[in-house]
Amino acid sequence: MDAEGVLVLKGVERRYQQGSKTLVILNGAEFVLRAGEMVALVAPSGAGKSTLLHTAGLLERPDGGDVILNGRACGRLGDDERTAIRRNDIGFVYQFHHLLPEFSALENIMMPQLVHGLSVKEASDRAMQLLDYMKIGKRAQHRPSELSGGEQQRVAIARAVANAPLVLLADEPTGNLDPVTASYVFDALEALVRHSGLAALIATHNHDLAQRMDRRVTLADGKITSF
Repeated sequence: MDAEGVLVLKGVERRYQQGSKTLVILNGAEFVLRAGEMVALVAPSGAGKSTLLHTAGLLERPDGGDVILNGRACGRLGDDERTAIRRNDIGFVYQFHHLLPEFSALENIMMPQLVHGLSVKEASDRAMQLLDYMKIGKRAQHRPSELSGGEQQRVAIARAVANAPLVLLADEPTGNLDPVTASYVFDALEALVRHSGLAALIATHNHDLAQRMDRRVTLADGKITSF
């Protein structure tokens, strides 16, 4: 593992072409995320939060610099290697839960584990443990349409950590919830991160939740700065 942290961005650049113009989103971004740490990413819409998360999570390739995960330089790896790292070492949570509607909460959490190679019993036991930990074990057999918004997000968080990743990347995970439900879901997320030793980078517009994390960073002129 990199001595500095689990996830390290070194001089990361990300650009998009818009007609004849080049749009610079990340311009030499530097960042270190350590095990057991929760960091809030707070920035205005359009500043590049999603691009940062997608690049850190190996969904997009950096145009310059590198993304180092657990001591391994990942920016120039092939598609198969990047996919394997995402599957094994990175968990994603989004504003919308993206649960599979035809499957129960338990089955949704089992899916990534089965892909990972666990047996049905192992995946089921692990999924049930996570549901109980998130305080929604009694909803295990309910489909997403039968769950409240807060319950759906807690299932999505449990699914994201089902394969015990090193890093959790969350893009407005409570942005679709009312303030009381958002706080309750964040309580569950925080407890899970602290208990497991995950390294979590969480983009949020909710300044109350951001204040509860270990530190806060923002994006300005394509660079990551603390505040």
